Amino acid sequence: MFFIIGAISGILALSLEWVFETVANYFVDWQQFKRWLSGIALRQLVEVGTIEEGCKLAAVFIPTYYLQRKYRLLHSTVFLFTIAVALGFTAEENWIYLFHDTASILDRAISTPVHAMFSAPWGYALGIYISSNTRLNRDKKFIFRAWLNSVICHALVNVLSSAWRYSLPLHFLSYGLFPFLLWMFWRLEQLLRKVQGKAVITLISDRIPQRRYWQRSLVLFALVLGGNAIFGLFFLARTISPLSPSKLFESDILWFIFSRFLLNLFFGVLAWGIYRYLRHSARRRYF
Repeated sequence: MFFIIGAISGILALSLEWVFETVANYFVDWQQFKRWLSGIALRQLVEVGTIEEGCKLAAVFIPTYYLQRKYRLLHSTVFLFTIAVALGFTAEENWIYLFHDTASILDRAISTPVHAMFSAPWGYALGIYISSNTRLNRDKKFIFRAWLNSVICHALVNVLSSAWRYSLPLHFLSYGLFPFLLWMFWRLEQLLRKVQGKAVITLISDRIPQRRYWQRSLVLFALVLGGNAIFGLFFLARTISPLSPSKLFESDILWFIFSRFLLNLFFGVLAWGIYRYLRHSARRRYF
């Protein structure tokens, strides 16, 4: 049910975005404004992120508000409602992109879990509010702050994914996309573990400030290595996808594929090694 509601909220968001742009064109040349990266950033923050996260929040809150009158909803249940709505929203969005042939299947396959990662903070906060026996005012503020965090992350991901179209140095911003997505995935996993009553994964465990800064640097380094390893494999897949199967077995193309695959695999394994090292250090300290 919530998956279908999420798809309906996607249609509503698309309609509201169309209305917003129609009204905005009365005051400014909105299409011309979107040609600049700063204009794209403003549009993503004011229009896309706000409307889409607002529609998803309403799609979870309204039916949950009525369900909680009859049932005792758990924190984890509301969080799963949020994930279902986000996936329904993504399914509707994927259908629009693929129907109009404005994105490849590979692009949309990678983008499918992203809406769930966007919505995880306010889904977690809403779960705390709905499942609480004493709904305090600070819990409402927590929902708004979490929703605002989702809007900013939503806008930032869309801006970083658009940066590759521009010349240097703005082009380099695109290399921050996959590390940021990897961090959001890690955050989603942490929140899911919390609602399930499991201990969160500890990576920064030292109490000495200098060592904590070193561990934070390792986390950032692992995200950069791992994220751009995924980006490298994604870019490799996009590069060779137009080629015919017979071309793939030519010696120069085969060597290109093999060398790029090994390079990105090396960076990915190195990032995984740093992650395992930090996990091992945390276990050794606390267990």
